[in-house]
Amino acid sequence: MATSDVLVVGGGVMGCGIALRLRQAGARVTVLERSIPGAEASSAAAGILAPQWESEGPGPFFELCLRSRALYAQFATELRELSGVDIAYRPCGLLRVAFDEADHHHVESTVGWQHGMGLRAELLDGKGARELEPRLSPEAVGAAHFPDDHQVDNRLLVRALTMSAARVGATFRGGYVRGVVHEQGRAVGVDLDGEVLRADAVVLAAGSWSSLVQGSGVAPQAVRPARGQMVQLQTRLPLLERVVTSAKGYLVPRADGRVIAGSTMEHVGYDKQVTAAGLAGILDMALQLCPELGSAPVTETWAGFRPWTQDALPYIGAGPMPGLFLATGHFRNGILLTPITAKLVAQAVLGERPSVDLTPFRYDRGAQARG
Repeated sequence: MATSDVLVVGGGVMGCGIALRLRQAGARVTVLERSIPGAEASSAAAGILAPQWESEGPGPFFELCLRSRALYAQFATELRELSGVDIAYRPCGLLRVAFDEADHHHVESTVGWQHGMGLRAELLDGKGARELEPRLSPEAVGAAHFPDDHQVDNRLLVRALTMSAARVGATFRGGYVRGVVHEQGRAVGVDLDGEVLRADAVVLAAGSWSSLVQGSGVAPQAVRPARGQMVQLQTRLPLLERVVTSAKGYLVPRADGRVIAGSTMEHVGYDKQVTAAGLAGILDMALQLCPELGSAPVTETWAGFRPWTQDALPYIGAGPMPGLFLATGHFRNGILLTPITAKLVAQAVLGERPSVDLTPFRYDRGAQARG
């Protein structure tokens, strides 16, 4: 007999969100995490909810991101009611700044195709951008304003999701998942430090470590770590109202005067060091966007691993064998995609028809395209 209906490998925002939705549907769920839940990419992120800023163009992934952003206000309310933790969801908007004419043309193009989809986006000249954000650099020649791109405090989101999943009855266990256990071609559990835990379904939500889980059928290079270094600055009063970004990075202002600045994008394996070059690049970007940050003390630095895939799309839904489901490879959009991924993977595990076509996010999409 299965000890759980579902085993979720990974206790970050994806794993906890999926556990929450499955438990609310009545499934017995155990979340397996080798360290503190949410201690990796979920806590290392910046909490930007910005499909309009991030997107390179329309398509299924952009639509998925928009759907997830639309869920966030209610998601924040639900988590606060379940856990007592306010995730600091702020509908603050985002300013994508350009510092030269070529970049301004790129921004203009983005605003154009998004207008064509009926989305709110505004092209500004340098003066207009500084009217919205007076501390913005005088070197800025223009910007795109995306009023519907927002932010949360991702570390509070981690706490709220962990507590919410636990309070509805999900079980948490620590340990190292050596691999997926399968019988007659079906996933029937996992090996946790030599102990076999059985279940009707296994969800692989281990972020950048997903490809290292033996027996999952996920190719070794399918999901790889992409290091991102980050810097936290502290100001007495908030200098910025909105998330402010450029081609080089971003600044995320918190309500208490903290400013999260990031980020590098490095393929260096599982090396989590913060480097001099990484910090120099981030601080240069920060001062170019907002020169007044030059007097702000640096209060924290860190690095985390984004789960990168070759086509920059996540793996969501049914996995390579019956009984195995995937929720990984979300790269730069893990926090943004948490509510929609939790909903879709829970639907897949429960045998329900997914509310979104998951074909573009299948684990074998590359093979299908070649075929």
